[in-house]
Amino acid sequence: MKRRDFITNTTAASTLIGLGGLSLGSCSNLGQKQITILHTNDVHSHIDTFPASHSKFPNLGGVARRATLVEEIRNKNPNTLLFDAGDIFQGTPYFNFYGGELEFKLMSKLKYDASTIGNHDFDNGINGLLAQMPNATFEMVNSNYDFSNTVMDGYVKPYKTYLVNGVKIGVYGLGIELDGLVTKKLYKETQYLNPYEIALDMEKQLKEEELCDLIVCLSHLGYDYQNPQRPCDTRLAQQTFHTDLIIGGHTHTFLDKPDVRTNQNGNSVLVNQVGCYGINLGRIDFYFDSDKNISAEGVSIEV
Repeated sequence: MKRRDFITNTTAASTLIGLGGLSLGSCSNLGQKQITILHTNDVHSHIDTFPASHSKFPNLGGVARRATLVEEIRNKNPNTLLFDAGDIFQGTPYFNFYGGELEFKLMSKLKYDASTIGNHDFDNGINGLLAQMPNATFEMVNSNYDFSNTVMDGYVKPYKTYLVNGVKIGVYGLGIELDGLVTKKLYKETQYLNPYEIALDMEKQLKEEELCDLIVCLSHLGYDYQNPQRPCDTRLAQQTFHTDLIIGGHTHTFLDKPDVRTNQNGNSVLVNQVGCYGINLGRIDFYFDSDKNISAEGVSIEV
């Protein structure tokens, strides 16, 4: 069984402390492979920076700033992936006017690798979502929505794998139950499947058949709920066996650093969410030694 040693830190990305008190810059001297995962969630069509006069988020966010930040990180570590946990659409006049075209085109410009689907991504109906798919160069992943009787059939993959610097990474997606959040006429014949059951199927397939070294879930279930019957990321982490990181959305939860939960194997699982509106960019750095033992550290970077 691979060792998983998860370290979290709330300081700025440039001063993160890694194993043995070493900084990020010196970790390469240990012969480790570093994989950086960047992520957003619930951006909700916020393209521009918030004005300086905004009561809650003055002078924060904006796609241009995020693009600059992502480029800087990629330049330092080309072995970087960029993901989103859903609710790309709805929230500003950009969506009302362009119907999601601008959001998908800008995410494509930023070279997102994959996103999952949030409930608000159905706000123009399933046909509206389909209409924007040609503008997305990134993969749309979801494993617990059955689109087989809809126009989206074939446009969404249950999972996607990436080979980055010799490390195989598997990414699967999960969505929240649409009934009660989205009117039936918008999602039509989309069928919701139990996310816990599907997650176990996905991670087993990624681990045993795809032979992935790192498994990531893009979740739009929500971080945590008082109702134990309502699926959420914290309980999902505790029920899994092979998932290493859950990137969450839906509840707009601002975490300064990833939450660490224990799975069924007694290993650590990182659960992270960076609020909403593109105000923060999540960053998780994974390190693999020659035996592919894993250590990690995470931070939320203000944009």
